[in-house]
Amino acid sequence: MIGKRQASPEKIRIEGDRKTAIETGRNRLMVAGALFVAAFSVISIRVINVSVFSDNNEPRYTRSVSTSEKHTGRADIVDRNGILMATSLNTASLFANPRIVLDPEQAAIRLATALPGINVKSIEKKLRSNRGFVWLKRHLTPRQQYKVNRLGIPALNFQREARRMYPLGSLASHALGFTDVDNKGLSGVERYFDKELRTRQGNMALSIDVRVQHIVEHELGLAMKKFNAIGAAGLVMDVNTGEVVAMSSLPSFDPNQPGVIDQSLRFNRTTLGVYEMGSTFKIFTTAMALDAGTVSLHGGYDATSPIRIARFTIRDFHAKKRWLSVPEIFMYSSNIGTVKMALDVGISGHRNFLARIGMMKPVGIELSETGAPLLPDRWREINSMTISFGHGLAVSPLHLVAGVSAIVNGGIYRAPTLVRRSPTDVPAGTRVVKAETSNKMRQLMRLVVENGTGQKAAAPGYIVGGKTGTAEKVLGQSYKKKALISSFIAAFPMHKPRYVVLAMLDEAKGRKETFGYATGGWVAAPVVGAVVRRIAPVLGLRPIKDTDAVRDSLSIDISTKTFLEPRVASH
Repeated sequence: MIGKRQASPEKIRIEGDRKTAIETGRNRLMVAGALFVAAFSVISIRVINVSVFSDNNEPRYTRSVSTSEKHTGRADIVDRNGILMATSLNTASLFANPRIVLDPEQAAIRLATALPGINVKSIEKKLRSNRGFVWLKRHLTPRQQYKVNRLGIPALNFQREARRMYPLGSLASHALGFTDVDNKGLSGVERYFDKELRTRQGNMALSIDVRVQHIVEHELGLAMKKFNAIGAAGLVMDVNTGEVVAMSSLPSFDPNQPGVIDQSLRFNRTTLGVYEMGSTFKIFTTAMALDAGTVSLHGGYDATSPIRIARFTIRDFHAKKRWLSVPEIFMYSSNIGTVKMALDVGISGHRNFLARIGMMKPVGIELSETGAPLLPDRWREINSMTISFGHGLAVSPLHLVAGVSAIVNGGIYRAPTLVRRSPTDVPAGTRVVKAETSNKMRQLMRLVVENGTGQKAAAPGYIVGGKTGTAEKVLGQSYKKKALISSFIAAFPMHKPRYVVLAMLDEAKGRKETFGYATGGWVAAPVVGAVVRRIAPVLGLRPIKDTDAVRDSLSIDISTKTFLEPRVASH
């Protein structure tokens, strides 16, 4: 047999070296794999920590803004004609990880060169914190983002966010409201419909017409400046649908700058403010008496002497000191005659009537900022007497507009709305006065503009009718002398009303041309006249010829010759 040959020592050595190299490589791969596993474990733990256990203010994910991506997160708001009033735009917000900032002081100083408005000390303090995330500035412009990027600071990054924008600036700001930096609605429609706007797919159409809104704000602003008033309010409402076509409270604010809006500017005088509305309330008292049948247009009351009750004396501003027919009482705005009308109806009937036309509870409208009426604790005879001519019960201007709309539209009360209604969406409403009573009130309101205290509200071709109102403001438990709420409420065209218009000035001051007066007829009625002349063509209303038929439908006998002696003697 031939024996096996043994391997040479050299070959054995080479084979051993090869096995050693393979084993070393395997060990290195295992170590590298273990290091990778450890690294990924650390990263995974950190991701879970940031995603689940981090501060709510930190983003769930971070990435640079992509201009090709669209994420608005909140529906657009448009006016009744589709004009954009509020929208959301993608923006970049700057944040940092302070734990990897090498030099917080230098980083803050360099940031100030790209963002001149920032507080360097505040930014430096944030960058020195031990947090993993801090906001540095929200909603940068593209130019600002570009400048920050050029700084090349590794710890900085951008988060994509949606910013609410209002292209029309302060126009209708109290109706629209605004959102905070996180796009949460804080006031107005933005707050009331906050949840719906976050999930809604299509636009939300308001009843506001921005053309009418602009006119109302412009005319109110001119009057506010002219008469040095501290504020103003204006409303235009469709009497047949309840849609609010314009809602203005001045001074207004810019909703694009939510962080700098003064609290006082947020106050909505049209819905949240409640005021004693003065003689405009005589519309309700007169309608109540006519509807109840306690008096007719051919009746009247003795307004010769003031009424004295307890320590109070009720007088007429421009006393005629004689018997007055009901049309004269309304036209001359007689407190004495109006009080006697209310007393004939009675305390219970008076209170129930005001409740029917919505004066006893907050107005139902799509705003959180609505004021509750200020009612007397006990409704006694003296309360009915003063409330009959607009003192002792405070309501918002929107209360007044909604109530007057019901009086002139045929007698149907419909809750006002800020959302556009289609013809099929108009509610049936509630009847509050007879159609015959509504027609009589239209005649009386027309009389005020033709021959009474509201002549400065005239708008040739549009047949305006209305009522003045002037009341001293209440301060604590007493009235503030010479601090007036001056208003005029009107409807047009009076033979077939379409719109109610209100103008109110807060603490207007008389001028030489008003003979020192700051009453509703002098300061608010001209605003309404100017508004009607400008908005009527915009709303598609053509001037109406002063035909015999129109005149006959609104004519009224104001003489005292039709008084019946027994009726007169009873008062």
